[in-house]
Amino acid sequence: MGRKSEPAIHSGLGEAVQYHIRCKRGDVGHYVFLPGDPDRVPKFAKYWSAAREVSSHREYRVWTGELGSVKVSACSTGIGGPSAAIAVEELARIGAETLIRTGSCGAIQPKVKCGDLIICTGAVRLDGTSKQYVRVEYPAVASHDAVQALVEACEQLGVRYHVGVMATSDSFYVGQARPGFRDYEPSWSKDLIPDLQKVGVLAFEMETSVIYVLASLYNLRAASICAVYAYRLTGEFVEGAGEEECIKVANEAITLLNKWDEGSRRRKK
Repeated sequence: MGRKSEPAIHSGLGEAVQYHIRCKRGDVGHYVFLPGDPDRVPKFAKYWSAAREVSSHREYRVWTGELGSVKVSACSTGIGGPSAAIAVEELARIGAETLIRTGSCGAIQPKVKCGDLIICTGAVRLDGTSKQYVRVEYPAVASHDAVQALVEACEQLGVRYHVGVMATSDSFYVGQARPGFRDYEPSWSKDLIPDLQKVGVLAFEMETSVIYVLASLYNLRAASICAVYAYRLTGEFVEGAGEEECIKVANEAITLLNKWDEGSRRRKK
């Protein structure tokens, strides 16, 4: 028997629409923000002109607009690696080239406080999704120019930030050394935070390593900046801490990247 084709969705004009994010080529810009929470997507758009919602399906909410003179989009990824991978796969198919994750995280180093921002240079691959794509020795690393743009944006806006490695886990609870239901706690989880602290890991989150691996495999540009909601060493949790600053920094970073990209095109580099 022949190989069956993937399920197709078509618009009224006969153009192929991506199955999960419900977008087609032309619906999104080359620069795309990737928040996890669908409710965070309109918060980006308030800094844009001509902003509009393109689609909303399952955990994927997509808005597109203009940031200055550049077309930009934001697409929520939901929680965790599997849904983030679907977003990256389908966005890449319709023209996305630069991906900036803007999320939240839980800090595990004493110097990092709630409300701070973390720019992730690389991620420990504690997820399962990226292992479906490439062997575990393959690194999950950011694009250097996107990291530099985020650093420059933080400096310009005067926000408190850190640069370094984070750990991406598929589990919010046991996989991040939180007790499960009825205090379930495997023996290895007791050593997880101390072991990661010793090697300088700054925080836990749930999507970055997958985005980085897929971006490297598909020749896309990617970076991740996360607001610290939780300070795991004391149990402090401040929902929304640093979120607005994170969004502002990401928008400014895209403005910088577009400026640098235009300069490169003029120099034919």
